[in-house]
Amino acid sequence: MRLIDVEHLGRPRVIGCWQVGDVLVDPGPESSVQRVIDALGGEAPRALLLTHIHLDHAGAAGTLCRRWPDLEVYVHERGAPHLADPARLLASAAQLYGDRMERLWGEVAPVPEHNLRPLAGGEEVFGLEVAYTPGHASHHVCYLHRESGRAFVGDVAAVRIPPSDYVIPPTPPPDIDLDAWESSLDAVAAWAPRSLGLTHFGEIEDPEPHLALVRRRLREQADLAARTDSEEFARHVEREARQRAGESAEALMQAVPPEQQWAGLDRWRRKREQS
Repeated sequence: MRLIDVEHLGRPRVIGCWQVGDVLVDPGPESSVQRVIDALGGEAPRALLLTHIHLDHAGAAGTLCRRWPDLEVYVHERGAPHLADPARLLASAAQLYGDRMERLWGEVAPVPEHNLRPLAGGEEVFGLEVAYTPGHASHHVCYLHRESGRAFVGDVAAVRIPPSDYVIPPTPPPDIDLDAWESSLDAVAAWAPRSLGLTHFGEIEDPEPHLALVRRRLREQADLAARTDSEEFARHVEREARQRAGESAEALMQAVPPEQQWAGLDRWRRKREQS
């Protein structure tokens, strides 16, 4: 088991692809996929396991299927259609990233339907148990590697860039749901994992306090979003990141752009008030 640093935009410790035996968890975007291919020595993985379809986690899936036509891609059933036809996914991402799309993510090739293996949660694949864990995204899953006790948690367990221990949950639109997110944290905790594997970035060797901190930080960010507008929120988040994350601040803000976080929380709050 190892973490492949894809060195997104040339910066280390922003996005990591976990190799677990002969499968990969979250290969990252196409713009940095060559790092993954080189790390594998050109050998084909047996499968891709995606926590969710956001481009920083899954953008390279179609490109890897083009290289290795028999590659199986496991993804939640809600996300599978958007990998087969990424038009809506790309339109949504373009609202956030505009003309930076190609530089950030590269090509987002479709995944052929015959490569897709939709998940609902509750399955076991390649010795990993699958749990449906919405909140960050409606199509998010986590994987527990039974042998090692490590849970691969995508964005559910937030972002922490070493050597800093500062934690921030990523809350971009459109799917943020803090109530579902807290239930997903409960689901991960119920596994009693011995460690967590973060995409952003690395391992957490003491999961219980980390998950409690993520829960607290989610509510702090939601409270801040309710008291501020988007610009004030972004300034606060950036200022706090620079003060508390130290040398990890730039990588942290690359993984969690401050200007995107308010919109997801505000959308969730408004929907909750109207229900």
